[in-house]
Amino acid sequence: MVDMLPRLFFTHFRDTSLVAERGGELAGFLVGLLSQSDAEGSYVHFVGVSPMERGSGLGRELYERFFAAARSHGRRSVSCVTSPANEGSLAFHRAIGFESGPPQADYDGPGEDRVVLTRRL
Repeated sequence: MVDMLPRLFFTHFRDTSLVAERGGELAGFLVGLLSQSDAEGSYVHFVGVSPMERGSGLGRELYERFFAAARSHGRRSVSCVTSPANEGSLAFHRAIGFESGPPQADYDGPGEDRVVLTRRL
């Protein structure tokens, strides 16, 4: 996943991108940003939790911290996208209050369908 996490996210979005460590090891991260085109929106680009930390509540904690940061900047919603085949991601996001519509064909290019998830803050 390293190639999907260039330093720029943690440099230019440091107020809304989060890293969690346990015992000096990376346990999880969330790359989030405040929308430049929607003054009330925010977006989570990527979130990951170490397999050893899954089920610990760390993913929910990272999202809660991002929600607080987004609210503090006057944002009223958070959105993200995932693959329609990623049932684990869909279930997790729905469990923490995201709503989703039907898959959108070719959202990220030909054959790259995505589900858009949104949560009101």
